Amino acid sequence: MPDFQILDPRFNAFILHNAPIKRLASGFDWAEGPVWFGDHQALLFSDIPNDRIMRWSEGGLTTHRAPSNYANGHTRDLWGRLISCEHGLRRVTRTEWDGTVTVLADSYQGKPLNSPNDVVVSPDGAVWFTDPHYGIKTDYEGFMAPQKLPCSVYRLDPSGSLEAVITDMACPNGLCFSPDGTRLYVADTGRQFTDDPQHILVFDMVQGRPQGGRLFHKVDAGWSDGMRMDSEGNLWTSAGDGVHCIAPDGTVLGKILVPEVVSNLCFGGRARNRLFITATTSLYSIVLNRQGH
Repeated sequence: MPDFQILDPRFNAFILHNAPIKRLASGFDWAEGPVWFGDHQALLFSDIPNDRIMRWSEGGLTTHRAPSNYANGHTRDLWGRLISCEHGLRRVTRTEWDGTVTVLADSYQGKPLNSPNDVVVSPDGAVWFTDPHYGIKTDYEGFMAPQKLPCSVYRLDPSGSLEAVITDMACPNGLCFSPDGTRLYVADTGRQFTDDPQHILVFDMVQGRPQGGRLFHKVDAGWSDGMRMDSEGNLWTSAGDGVHCIAPDGTVLGKILVPEVVSNLCFGGRARNRLFITATTSLYSIVLNRQGH
């Protein structure tokens, strides 16, 4: 199977035809939430059903944290600390430099969160996360819990105040900001069991809040879950057949074809041009002619 599907000639400049996709590790039940630590030249990612966070480097694969409270998405804050979404305890946490864990959010207006899923940090230091119901509607954690809140996108201010900023999506999942911070992209995977194609919405950022949500892209294979931006504003999103690259105007430029369903991705490596891909049971990577934002 070829590694690429070129749908727009511009995609030829994004890829290196002599740099094939590589499987770095396998044996997971559902790999998710990759985040790159350049200061350690290592990648952390979740193996959700097995309740652990894994650590990959060129030196090999190790378990970073187990149990992990069924952690899903991860990012780093402006100080480089690990921010994690935990399905098991329905919370967002920060791992301090000494290894202690600080709870950033576990409830809203007196009600428990659903199951925080994906997380990003905006330039002002606010933590943005999605809160669909997947973690409390599945049984791999060994429990099912009642849903007390609508599925929403939240903004946690550096002061500690929590605000539901998007409340009208079926199941918000992956999210990311444009390089200049003027756009917020959010994947809605709530329709994945219907005939309605999965879609990504884009919001304009006005005075630090998302407004005017509109359709940006409908995924033609599976659904969009995790996503990241390159430095030029192209969106790279997970899908059922691999990773799709979408230009700022919504044009699909091309695909990286992966032999497993892709859940999430992130840029890393010394030059930020290595795309790490979590896909069902495996971790992959591919070197691109683009740098991550």
